[in-house]
Amino acid sequence: MFTLLNRFAADGPIVHVAPGTDFTIAGVHVTNSMLYGWIICLLIIFGLTYVARKVAVHPKRGLVQYVEALVSFATDLVVGAFTDKKIGRKYVPFFVTLFFFVLLNNWAGLIPGVGDGIQIHGHPFLRPMTADLDTTLGLGLVTMIFVYVASVREIGGFRKYIRHFFMGSPLNPLYLVIGLIEMLTDLTRTLSLALRLFLNMAIGEIVIAVFAYLGTLLAPASVLAPITALPFTLLELGVGALQAYIFVILGVNYLAIAVNSAHTHDDLTEDETPETIGITPKRVEA
Repeated sequence: MFTLLNRFAADGPIVHVAPGTDFTIAGVHVTNSMLYGWIICLLIIFGLTYVARKVAVHPKRGLVQYVEALVSFATDLVVGAFTDKKIGRKYVPFFVTLFFFVLLNNWAGLIPGVGDGIQIHGHPFLRPMTADLDTTLGLGLVTMIFVYVASVREIGGFRKYIRHFFMGSPLNPLYLVIGLIEMLTDLTRTLSLALRLFLNMAIGEIVIAVFAYLGTLLAPASVLAPITALPFTLLELGVGALQAYIFVILGVNYLAIAVNSAHTHDDLTEDETPETIGITPKRVEA
């Protein structure tokens, strides 16, 4: 049923953007990106559980040391975005998990055999999950729902959350228009997160495919294909890490901006509160 193929056919590079159905379970279509995503999720769970049991006061060499460094980096990234560090620490588990999920799924697409290396029913048997628009839309939706719920909870209610979009009183037409534009812009963040991650991963696959195909033109039996594609495969390691960082830092900042702006003036009295949040200071007589 499975056919081991050269990554690229003689007539040109093969690029699959849409996911393909590997098999169906009880009427549910399991796509190649879903299947590979589940495999990576299991590896993440078992791998990080193993690393967590090996963590000690004195850093160990090898995999544990690198994972600890990544966790520390992601933790500082989350906590540092919040004015109140206690609030930031509450959201470390979610965003650190999100960082590892996106990072490892990005890198998993570079493993030999993923893509057109192994095909079934005319499409790749395995595809990176983050190169599937359905997945990145799901990630963007889950992230923004989490951000909205956490923002409302931290600010103190839905009304106060809506209020933070307005620079001044909504009764002022200028502030009203600016606030409505800010709210509309906020609603586009899910699509922005999804498209940015998907396009970078999909374009990376295409670039590797094109340069591997060039290798097949330069030498018989495609012996140069891995060599011509290697620089761009290594480049994709950096791109995958960068996109994981960007995805998480944007989600963190969306939450931190709402929370920080709501708590900025908590310690001010009504007379000291600036007009930009809709309260006019008491006029001082000359």
